[in-house]
Amino acid sequence: MTKKQRSKLLNSPFVRDYGMIFMLLMLVILFSLLTVKLQHPTGASAGNQVANTILAKHGNEAHVLVVTRSTKEDRAFAQAAVKRLESSGADVLGQVNGSAADARKAIESILSEGKTFDAIAANNVTAMWTVYDRFPSVGSKKCVTPKPYTWPNFLKVSNLMGVANQTAIYAIIAIGMTMVIITAGIDLSVGSLVALASVSSAIFVRDYCGGTEASLFMVLAGILLGIGVCAAAGAFNGFMVTAFQIPPFIVTLGMMMMASGLSFRLAEGRSIPELPSTFFWLGRGVTLGVPNPVFLMIVLYLIANFVMSRMVFGRYIYSIGGNEEAARLSGVPVKRVLLAVYTICGALAGLGGIMLTSQLSAGDPKFGLMYELEVIAAVVVGGTSLMGGQGKIFGTLIGAFIIAVIKNGMNLTDVDPFNQKIVLGAVLTAAVLIDRLKRHA
Repeated sequence: MTKKQRSKLLNSPFVRDYGMIFMLLMLVILFSLLTVKLQHPTGASAGNQVANTILAKHGNEAHVLVVTRSTKEDRAFAQAAVKRLESSGADVLGQVNGSAADARKAIESILSEGKTFDAIAANNVTAMWTVYDRFPSVGSKKCVTPKPYTWPNFLKVSNLMGVANQTAIYAIIAIGMTMVIITAGIDLSVGSLVALASVSSAIFVRDYCGGTEASLFMVLAGILLGIGVCAAAGAFNGFMVTAFQIPPFIVTLGMMMMASGLSFRLAEGRSIPELPSTFFWLGRGVTLGVPNPVFLMIVLYLIANFVMSRMVFGRYIYSIGGNEEAARLSGVPVKRVLLAVYTICGALAGLGGIMLTSQLSAGDPKFGLMYELEVIAAVVVGGTSLMGGQGKIFGTLIGAFIIAVIKNGMNLTDVDPFNQKIVLGAVLTAAVLIDRLKRHA
């Protein structure tokens, strides 16, 4: 590749706007290589595998004891193994879903009846129990376990879904923050607004809607109240910025302290757990096989990207960030747009607070602590310039996942928490430095 071709590639719109996706891919590869471990299958597929192994070795007349713990995955393992064995005519003498003591009682009961068994269907944990060797006619040699395989802990489906689920709230709030920063503003209040939405909605449901007995309609009313309160706080920020020309940093810093204080005052410093089960669907439910927070994040990013790339409102936001005075002289309703942007940012912070309340089953004034820094980091790492006028919605999503992948990868590789802060701070600083260099290139 010639120098001219390299320069053209590096300055292409895709690389300029979404170049951080390559960094995300490199991080995924790095942490995948660092977390390669021996994996032991679990769940229904593992149960079927063990049953097939037993049937292949002992035939359809095998006598089997199934031993697992009481976890959800182990129960699925046991049910699948029992179903497969019985459908083939094998004799399942017993099924243990508990501790080693429960396994001992089951074995004693079977032996006291004069029965013997050919195999014990177990997983990698229950096969290591020493209880089997206490019986000379049994022994751990009769345990049949799923065949292990090598795979990165990072790439396990459960881990990836966990990363996406944990990132969703930050990423949703970051949509509003992206719009604010593109206008050359900042909003430091989003973390406190998360707590305010959580507390206000929880108090409303508890005190005015029947608490744990609240109907779905009243739960929706409480959710809308929490989002509405934060939207009003965002509108206040926008009003102070546009009407009195107060720097966004100062206005939102003041709102951060007021919203936090109000949250603690309303909740009296305590969490509010008196919420109905319907409240928890938003944060814990599943839609089309995808966790609701992730599903909602995807929908909101598609909408936000359409607004910012295809609608006049989005072009107004970019023009204000590029040159506010020029935008005003060109007929852009600067004050109304800024008011709308800060209101949207506040509303999305409120939605984040509702989702966090739903996930953790309680309202709490301590929610949202330091969220503003996480959100700003995601926006900046995603390529949005703090100087305004530049940035992409999907870039922010990439930035949010970069932060999440770094944190998750460091946890999986046992990096010290203090060192994790150093790394994340260095990543943020590097992102700002890259932005500055791009502007002066």
